[in-house]
Amino acid sequence: MSTPPLTPLAAAVLDVGSPERVLDLECGDGEAALFLSREFPSARVRGVDRSEQAIRRARARVGLDPEGRVAFKVGGPGSLPFPDDHFDLLTIVDAAPAPAEAARVLRAGGHLVVARTHGAVAVGGVLRWRLARRGFDRVHAGAAGDGSFAVFRFTAGWPHTASV
Repeated sequence: MSTPPLTPLAAAVLDVGSPERVLDLECGDGEAALFLSREFPSARVRGVDRSEQAIRRARARVGLDPEGRVAFKVGGPGSLPFPDDHFDLLTIVDAAPAPAEAARVLRAGGHLVVARTHGAVAVGGVLRWRLARRGFDRVHAGAAGDGSFAVFRFTAGWPHTASV
């Protein structure tokens, strides 16, 4: 019997404290963003996806939200429609982040969570080097349910100029 698909994300966010602003990249129909809004009830949660149809479905799932805690926008991980240093937590499930853009929108000390619902997280080789070059240090990784996750802490302000 397979485990719920968000099990790796749920295991990963145990290590990120209590963020004020959360962004779920490639959010699809908003399932992970809605989970994150329940997990962090005082946080403002945003979801981004390149598909307008996915964003329409995600918005329909929010229901009544008078405080505007959860919202969705069209955009891709390489061009996020948000200001610099805005988020404490970025999550991405079953996709890869764009390291430069993640570093731009994350506050120093924030976290990036990369999760896969099935199999191992592919954060090795070039992607891991690109994340490290932008100021991301891996702090935890593991398996959870049928998938896995990696948690990174953003240790530098933008622009990060590490010598590699």
